[in-house]
Amino acid sequence: MIKMTKKKPKFERYGWRKKKKLNKSWRRPRGHDNKLREHIAAKGASVKAGYRRKKEERGLHPSGVREVLVFNTNELAKTTLAKDEIAAARIASSVGRRKRAQIEEEAAARGIKVLNPK
Repeated sequence: MIKMTKKKPKFERYGWRKKKKLNKSWRRPRGHDNKLREHIAAKGASVKAGYRRKKEERGLHPSGVREVLVFNTNELAKTTLAKDEIAAARIASSVGRRKRAQIEEEAAARGIKVLNPK
């Protein structure tokens, strides 16, 4: 398990609280008088390359384990990766109730953590 570094700020669109038509998703501020474009600290953080995670942390679940998407019991074997790396299974959304129960049962027998149990 890898210890995750500190959280990055939520990058939300500037002024999305003021105007109903604006959604939260990030858009680069381009206005002439925009304070976020001018890098005024109180107006929030701007998206930069420096906020990227370390190479070892990328693609991990927030708990620090590698996620493996599982469609059936045979694919639970994919969760055994390298010795130092721990993996957890995430059951695909298209899997039905009966097969999901089989996967959860098999995972419990093998000692594999399921990230989305029912």
